[in-house]
Amino acid sequence: MKALVYTGVETLEYRSVADPVAEKGETLVRIDSVGVCGSDMHAFLGHDDRRPAPLILGHEGAGVTSDGRRVTINPLVTDPKSAASRSGRENLCPSRQIISMPPREGAFAEQVAVPESNLVEIPDHITLEQAALAEPIAVSWHAVRLGLAALHPTDIRRAHVIGGGAIGVAAALSLKAMGAEGVTLSEPNAARAAYLRDTCGIDVVEKPEQNVPLVIDAVGFASTRATACELVCPGGVILHIGLGSAEGGLDIRRITLQEITLIGTYTYTAQDFRDACRAMFEGRLGALDWFETWELSAGFAAFAELRSGKTHAPKIILKP
Repeated sequence: MKALVYTGVETLEYRSVADPVAEKGETLVRIDSVGVCGSDMHAFLGHDDRRPAPLILGHEGAGVTSDGRRVTINPLVTDPKSAASRSGRENLCPSRQIISMPPREGAFAEQVAVPESNLVEIPDHITLEQAALAEPIAVSWHAVRLGLAALHPTDIRRAHVIGGGAIGVAAALSLKAMGAEGVTLSEPNAARAAYLRDTCGIDVVEKPEQNVPLVIDAVGFASTRATACELVCPGGVILHIGLGSAEGGLDIRRITLQEITLIGTYTYTAQDFRDACRAMFEGRLGALDWFETWELSAGFAAFAELRSGKTHAPKIILKP
């Protein structure tokens, strides 16, 4: 089969590789659409030791099984017998794996092997391009669920999202779907900000209000963490999803003195993934049209476009 292979820092090669082999309990999915995640970009730039070259990246996949089912893929593979999995917190399973990290190759390919239990069938009115948004949406759905649950009962369910990439957009949409009020988002790229206003109906603001009960950092750099600490109200909640950098930005003194809750969130539970898909299928997350498509063979050019900041859409979807 053909695949887009990460072969070294800032190098992607579209080439022939061996077909995947489905192990016991697994299914082969012929990939139709696969999103480019920020973690794929981190690996491409050589910033993710978890993804050493050579490796097929990509974990936001949707496609068709050998028996003709249209599916989206939950790429998080866990041990169902672990204590975390048995308690419904599969994302904390100590032996967790995700496609696009060794030992599992990713979905920037014509086919990928995944456990049958990780497949969610999609209805006819959902396109496979839209279905490829399920994974990033599930990340944000999981985070928003935790954040809203952590708010004090007397707090207004008002929120601000930092970052207009796919995770930030999905967080804003998930907040609205879960009943949050006055959801705003900040995005420094003016062209993308305009795109989000026009396409997604998101309230993008240049200067966020202070004293917000729930602030979501969907970027994860020192500067965005510092902004989150400035914006959140006393007794409020900061949700940290972004993995931009590992250090800096947290105002620990303010977090302590103002009893601010800081929650780090990673991926999703299996139930969160299914719930996010259900919200997509029921139309509660909008038109799901905030992407542009590229051929997988042009994947290197797509990465260059993302890196340059010229892409207005929050998500690029590659088509094998």
